[in-house]
Amino acid sequence: MSSTLESILLAGALDVRRFPANSRYHTIGTLEYTLTDGDTAVYLKRRFVPAPETMTPIRDHRILGGDRLDKLAAEFYGDPELFWQICDANRAMQPQDLTATVGVPITIALATGLAGGGGD
Repeated sequence: MSSTLESILLAGALDVRRFPANSRYHTIGTLEYTLTDGDTAVYLKRRFVPAPETMTPIRDHRILGGDRLDKLAAEFYGDPELFWQICDANRAMQPQDLTATVGVPITIALATGLAGGGGD
């Protein structure tokens, strides 16, 4: 990308998102850091995981053998890439931990401001 175009985009003249709408980083802004050689490094601001209490619960689900978060997200939200909402709703720092034990209940919830589709 040319430095002129990048400058325009970074200045906010255009609303260009670096991540798709279903990404957990979609609404996260960027910051700049000037390197010692004068170049600028652009990086994401910190994402604060929402408290599960602020999310809208859809249902509880008991983990079955073979459950995967992407499959659950596809079933309950209509989009497998929204698996991170299940992680957020259950305070999971390691996504694989949520499906590691058969029989464990997890919450399926919507993040504030996001709509989901799919099964019930």
